[in-house]
Amino acid sequence: MLTDAVAPVRERGSAAGTRIASYLLVEYLERLGVEVVFGLCGHTIIALLDALGKSRIRFVSTRHEQVAAHAADGYARASGKPGVLLTHLGPGLTNATTGVANAALDSIPMVVIAGDVPSHYYGKHPHQEVNLHMDADQFEIYRPFCKRIYRVDRVEDLPRIVERAFHLCQSGRPGPVLVDVPMDIFSADLAADAFQALPAPIAKPTMTDETAAKIVETLAQAKNPILYAGGGVLSARATQELGALAELMDIPVAHTLMGTGCLRSDHPLLLGMTGFWGTPIANEKCRTADVIVAIGTRLAEANSSSWYRDVTFSIPPTRLIHIDIDEAEIGRNYPTELGVIADARLALGALLEAARAFPRRHAGGLRDEIAHGRQTFSANWASQWNSDQYPLRPERILSELKKAVPEDTFIVTDVGWNKNGVGQQYPFTVPGTFITPSGLATMGFGAAAALGVKMAQPSRAVVALIGDGGFGASNPLVVATAMEAGLPVIFLVMDNTAYGTIAGLTRQHYGWEFGCTFERNGEPYRVDFAAMARACGANGVMIRSAGELGPALGEALSSSLPTVIQVPMENAPTPTPGCWNINDIYRKGE
Repeated sequence: MLTDAVAPVRERGSAAGTRIASYLLVEYLERLGVEVVFGLCGHTIIALLDALGKSRIRFVSTRHEQVAAHAADGYARASGKPGVLLTHLGPGLTNATTGVANAALDSIPMVVIAGDVPSHYYGKHPHQEVNLHMDADQFEIYRPFCKRIYRVDRVEDLPRIVERAFHLCQSGRPGPVLVDVPMDIFSADLAADAFQALPAPIAKPTMTDETAAKIVETLAQAKNPILYAGGGVLSARATQELGALAELMDIPVAHTLMGTGCLRSDHPLLLGMTGFWGTPIANEKCRTADVIVAIGTRLAEANSSSWYRDVTFSIPPTRLIHIDIDEAEIGRNYPTELGVIADARLALGALLEAARAFPRRHAGGLRDEIAHGRQTFSANWASQWNSDQYPLRPERILSELKKAVPEDTFIVTDVGWNKNGVGQQYPFTVPGTFITPSGLATMGFGAAAALGVKMAQPSRAVVALIGDGGFGASNPLVVATAMEAGLPVIFLVMDNTAYGTIAGLTRQHYGWEFGCTFERNGEPYRVDFAAMARACGANGVMIRSAGELGPALGEALSSSLPTVIQVPMENAPTPTPGCWNINDIYRKGE
């Protein structure tokens, strides 16, 4: 017979004027406009799952918490709303760590709700408690990369903390916020009207008219000015303002990896991406500029050729004006003549308005020079775009993809050639359709994030462009999740039987590819991901010749099921016009 001490908790009625906290929380999430929560079950959160199951919010169970975090990230990028992630304690929260850190480094708004041990057992080491340095301190794991970490120690604090989490994840520089909830809090009674406060509307910072006029005057007087766009331009939905300012002042535009898509790829003023995997014309024009106005960028290493002088940038003598939402970025990597803390869209709008008061600027033969520079570089791989070789050239894969998919298709990449080569060579014409992991460069992002993108934009095609290493890292059961959730994502696996970029670096510096390729008995080893997809009930296609890819993409686009298209591919390097400091560090010994 069970004693009172170990008897199971029975359902009990709530006190008058109160309700169970988990149900109030879910109703509040509905009021905030939350449409979907990504996550995985666990004993600490099933009280919240019960409430979610009775709401209009969709819960997508992803079979692994890192997949859930990347899916929430992808949803936020494609929808403009915060992604919401629900995890169990301990291994649930630690499994999600990489995905949440990736969102943090790419400035993606996210609220993470995590279950925790019962509050009345803090420090007793109940099942899965993390308490080596402090009682119930699993939430501290997220301190290095979350904007704020909260542990809800009293049920009365839950409404305030959740409201603050949704406010903070979107204000200033966006990023993840953790709400760690002991499991007894979910089942505790709370005043029925406790969730009253909504996050306050935020008037984002802009620049003054005087500052805008000063910057425009500097640009107008410059001989070789550059507008340099980062991911902040895309996240602020500021591409129209950027294009209008560039055209009005006849100023070329270069961009970071995250800034890809800031202008149409065929825009006559677009130089392209800078840095190690950039384009020569973009690096050259930035290097020789007398004034650069950088908007929404960290001026990070890969985009800046490891900050080597006279490769991508020469600051000084180039004068830098830096506009960013985060004051910590101003002057971090380069001396800055003027820093402006502002939202990219409002700042560009102010600059555009100020520019209308100046005589129209004309840059002579600039557009012809840009066209020639871009054509000269693209000629290096022109033959590969039509190559019939098998395994395929990566350029042929991009060529077939571009011909097959609608213009507004989302291309969600992983890391490797599918990130660097795509940012350098794929022609994007619709802003925001290039989604990639930049700051943390997380392998496993692409396939998982595509689920969230498709959830946010169900009427548009979504292609996860991933390597075989990245597809394995993402957990190939993302296909099963796509089946369960009814998400007809196309997973295009660029299969070079290697961690291709690292294999290339290893071969370049050490003469072999030890530890970087997939082999069995000394021969390349290829996992049949297409067969795995069919085992999940999805479509799976193994490409046997270059001519098969286009038709396979067409069939996948018309299917209501997820499709894995596996393309054996040559491990060809991405052209590297810039510098990366690591190449000066490696030393070969005996």
